[in-house]
Amino acid sequence: MQPQQCQPHSPPVKVAASILNSDLAELHSECNRMISAGSDFLHLDVMDGHFVPNLTFGHPVVQCLRPKLPGVLLEVHMMVSKPRQWVQPMASAGANQYTFHLEPFCQIGSTGGGSDSSSPAIGNVDTEACSECIRHIRENGMRVGLGISPDTPVHLVFPFVESVDQILVMTVHPGFGVDGGVTPDNVAQCASAGANVLVSGTALIKSPDPAAVVARLKSVYKS
Repeated sequence: MQPQQCQPHSPPVKVAASILNSDLAELHSECNRMISAGSDFLHLDVMDGHFVPNLTFGHPVVQCLRPKLPGVLLEVHMMVSKPRQWVQPMASAGANQYTFHLEPFCQIGSTGGGSDSSSPAIGNVDTEACSECIRHIRENGMRVGLGISPDTPVHLVFPFVESVDQILVMTVHPGFGVDGGVTPDNVAQCASAGANVLVSGTALIKSPDPAAVVARLKSVYKS
């Protein structure tokens, strides 16, 4: 596949390192390694054991990292059932961007796709509650991101596009098990789809030369 050239006036591409698959015992040094490699910011996956069946780290970890990473943008990707509950703790801990999921604000119904459908249908959005959460994040001094899972119709985010800073489109279902991050092998498809922020996990974290991976990811947008 030939990489698609960026459209005129498109914003510069940014690469965010997802640190979930890093050596958590060496989290600070791993974060520094990703920034030194050219990552534009760090992406921290927060899971509550309810919205997804896994538990990761919370605001105490962000609070510990913040003074050791001055000037580094920390995005917390909140895979949690109650997004509003954690806004103030994450802001106080030093997070710069709070990306929450739309699904907790959606009605979940039965599937409508026949006997082979395994995922529940995503219904109407509680627009007022979602908008209030966005306002609450702004009031606490953070940028706002809004995420959707693969089965969520993308049109449901349209009413909120003008009020958030970033839309995060998941390529796998949230949780452990499969790395849904961007790699040099699929970045051309991301570019063709119009993505201008690339969240990459294992491809960066496990590489002996993460700077080369960052360069390869960004090179598609320069070709």
